[in-house]
Amino acid sequence: MLIIVGLGNPTAEYAETYHNMGFKAVDAIAEGFNKSIKKAECNALTVTFSRKNEKIVLAKPLTYMNLSGEAVKSLMAKYKAAPEELIVIYDDVDLERYTLRARAFGSAGTHNGMRNIVEVLGTDRFKRIRVGIGRSSYELKDYVLSRVPEAEREVFAKNFRLLADIIKNYVADGDFDKLMREVNVIKG
Repeated sequence: MLIIVGLGNPTAEYAETYHNMGFKAVDAIAEGFNKSIKKAECNALTVTFSRKNEKIVLAKPLTYMNLSGEAVKSLMAKYKAAPEELIVIYDDVDLERYTLRARAFGSAGTHNGMRNIVEVLGTDRFKRIRVGIGRSSYELKDYVLSRVPEAEREVFAKNFRLLADIIKNYVADGDFDKLMREVNVIKG
C-alpha cells in the first residue's frame, strides 16, 4: 500500500499559487503513470491503481490546506494504511526555490497543512517530499498564495517530471533511501 498526498487548496483561484506545489507534483506523478486524479472520496480527489501487486492512491485533499489532516486520516482509514505507507508532498519556504527534499519522517516545520496532518494522525513518522519555494519580501501568507510566474512554472514542472520518474522507480523497488538520494539532488 502506498498513499501519496499532494497538499494544496482546492479552488481555481489558488491553482497557480506557490501553496499548490503539492497538487502540481502529484498531478505530474499521476501523469507519469498515465492516470488522472478525479474520483471524489474521503474529502479528496484521488486515483487508485495497482503496480507490482501494490495498491497506490494518489490524492489531492478537497479540504483547505490547514485542514489537510482530515482527508489524509480518512484516506488512511479507508485503505487501512499505516503511517509508513504515506508520502506527503508540500511547498516549503525554508528551502531554496526549485529544490526538492525527501525525508523519512520529521517535524512539520512552519507549514500549517503539515502541522494539521501531524496533529490529526498523532505522529510525524511518515515520509514527505518538500518543494522549495524560497522566501520573499512579501508577508508569508501573501507570498504563498501569490501566483507563480510562468517562467518559474516551467522549472517546477520539469522538476516534477523528474520526481514522477523517481516515484515510479520507488514503486518498483521500494527503496526510500535511493529515492531520497535521487530527489535530494534536484534543483532549479
